Amino acid sequence: MKIGSLIFDRPLALAPMEDVTDRAFRLVCKRLGADLLYTEFASSEGLIREAKTALEKIRITDEERPIAIQLFGGVEDSMAGATRVAEGMAPDFIDINCGCWVRDVALRGMGAGLLRDLGRFEAIVRSVVGATRLPVTVKTRLGWDEANIVILEVARMLEQCGVAALTVHCRTRSQGHEGVADWSWLEKLKAVTSLPIIGNGDVKTPEDVARMLATGCDGVMIGRGAIANPWLFRHTRHYLSTGELLPEPSLFERIQVCLEHLRLSVELKGEYYGVVEFRKHYSGYLKGLPGVARLRAELMTYTEAAPVIERLDRFREEMAEASV
Repeated sequence: MKIGSLIFDRPLALAPMEDVTDRAFRLVCKRLGADLLYTEFASSEGLIREAKTALEKIRITDEERPIAIQLFGGVEDSMAGATRVAEGMAPDFIDINCGCWVRDVALRGMGAGLLRDLGRFEAIVRSVVGATRLPVTVKTRLGWDEANIVILEVARMLEQCGVAALTVHCRTRSQGHEGVADWSWLEKLKAVTSLPIIGNGDVKTPEDVARMLATGCDGVMIGRGAIANPWLFRHTRHYLSTGELLPEPSLFERIQVCLEHLRLSVELKGEYYGVVEFRKHYSGYLKGLPGVARLRAELMTYTEAAPVIERLDRFREEMAEASV
């Protein structure tokens, strides 16, 4: 699979997820085997106005490569301008978000809202392709709803626009995250386009990745399945190579990666915001451990890193003593 000069063999990509895939989480997943990263989606209107929050979303580091900056918007000139801003950050390619299903985006003609107007969808894509020398990719859904699945038409259109690859979340906009992702469309897509196809949706285990690849798609994007299990990338690569499943990460590994993620968050956002915004990750890293509810409640009270680190180290020691 090629995206510009980049060559991949069945890449495992970390999906762009708002308020999740900041630089700290991207680095954690990269170190645990993710082949391809994407930033959180950045507003084209914010970027052309040099909004601090939008610019921060597209700051990247060399350790994250290969990485794409993902943009969203519904105005051609704004998307072209944002593309030029993003290109200045030197990503490996630009990705267009045409799949976000939330009301504030989709109902304003952006994200998955473009699936209701393929003419505007095409105009937006052409504005981005024309504004950069970098490869451009697109992430979208099957269609607006079950009665309006347009992904085959979209794929043909994108190929004509010069897009380098297409990622498909195999649900409609109306489904959101409900129901079951219909992977059969990945096989249908490979029959109508030469674009590299990356599949997305309901990927939670190494076996899921193997089944998705069996549809003929060229790569797999992992989203929510990685939030509580960033080890999924490493475990999947091992499974694809050997057919063997690695054991679940030990308590020591889970605490170790949790602390690494916390340190990266503090480094990125500063002490207070790094700790406070990290709170959403405790439930994932500590899921299923004894006494986790009380531990998590205690961790949620801290606004500095030192007591969090001390408490998790102590919890790890307590669990080790209990197992003797």
